Amino acid sequence: MIPPTPDPIDPRHARRRRRLLQSILAGGGIGLLGRAAGASGTAAAPLSHPTISQGGQMFAYVGSRTTRERNARGDGISVFRVGLDNARLELIQVVRDLVNPSFLALDRAGRHLYTVHGDMSDISAFRIDAATGKLEFLNRQGTGGKNPVHLALDPSGRHVVVSNHLGSSLAVLPVRPDGSLGELEQLVTLDGPLGPHRIEQKLSKPHFNPFDPSGEFVLVPDKGLDRTFSFRFAGGRLAPADPPFTVAREGAGPRHLAFAPRLGMAYVVNELDSTVTAYAWSARTGGLTPRQILSTLPDTFTGNSRAAGIQVDGDERFLYASNRGHDSIAVFRIDPATGLLSFTGADATRGHTPRFFTLVPDGRFLFALNEDSDSIVPFAVDRASGRLQPVGDPVKAGSPVCMVFAAPARS
Repeated sequence: MIPPTPDPIDPRHARRRRRLLQSILAGGGIGLLGRAAGASGTAAAPLSHPTISQGGQMFAYVGSRTTRERNARGDGISVFRVGLDNARLELIQVVRDLVNPSFLALDRAGRHLYTVHGDMSDISAFRIDAATGKLEFLNRQGTGGKNPVHLALDPSGRHVVVSNHLGSSLAVLPVRPDGSLGELEQLVTLDGPLGPHRIEQKLSKPHFNPFDPSGEFVLVPDKGLDRTFSFRFAGGRLAPADPPFTVAREGAGPRHLAFAPRLGMAYVVNELDSTVTAYAWSARTGGLTPRQILSTLPDTFTGNSRAAGIQVDGDERFLYASNRGHDSIAVFRIDPATGLLSFTGADATRGHTPRFFTLVPDGRFLFALNEDSDSIVPFAVDRASGRLQPVGDPVKAGSPVCMVFAAPARS
């Protein structure tokens, strides 16, 4: 297979003032984000990650859908230089000839990037140039299932776990010392009673597989079975935890998950009924105990909508979830004593179908990726309320569906 061809766009050399950004955990596919899925954890020391020092730089990598079957307009993976003080995105590369690079993950050092190929059966690895942020294709490997939708690296960086959405399975592949991918080592099938939705719950549909804060567990929201599975991860292999899963409300469709480590909480966004479930998280067993369910939608909204992404800010004060249909980011305040949520509102994303959104590492800005209106929209985050205000101009990007940040370590 011919490696993808980088677009020969040279970066403009502009000097910008850089602020010191805090070092925080990478979550399954969310790079240097705040307390997103798979970020730091309960009763565990935070993992080390590269920081952006004065005079440093940060890059953003944006995945997209690219196929006619998805009615997509994406070109591949776009690489941007990020304005740390103004959230401006400067395009420096487009890696083309990729099929649906729809979810991305970075290694802890920011030297390698990995992507699934949605609707296909494989994932790819890239090397990141430390000076320019540009990508160089390494290799591609099969996942043993159909439509991989998410991937996460274990804390050691020696294995990657993948959710095969239509294969009803989890795949484990080794990562070689040079960052390339080895062949499939384990395939775990998920099963159980199906949910009641006649279209969306015909089979098990794992949608996300972040590592817990300690790196000892992998959690897997399954949209088809209304369950969130827990697996122990040791020696490069998955094994069911005890308890092996928690059951969601019937027809909820669990999709993604985010941790609030200091509060001992995990939050699951449910796609089909547009809710967030707050769970107490056991770092000892990997188990989840439900505490609360809230809608992601205003009570005055009577239309159709489905929830998608979820993230907790780095201070664990606010939780965000995206609504596709209402086309908004729901904002919740987190009670610092109980970890329970209160809905404060939903801010419009200035586009259609925000499948993905992300906070920048220091939490001052949030980017909403509007898949069906081909735009990435920056927002300033109000520190007191957590609410979002548009800042700057939207960036045109075909069918954007994932965004991760990296500050590559220099060799």
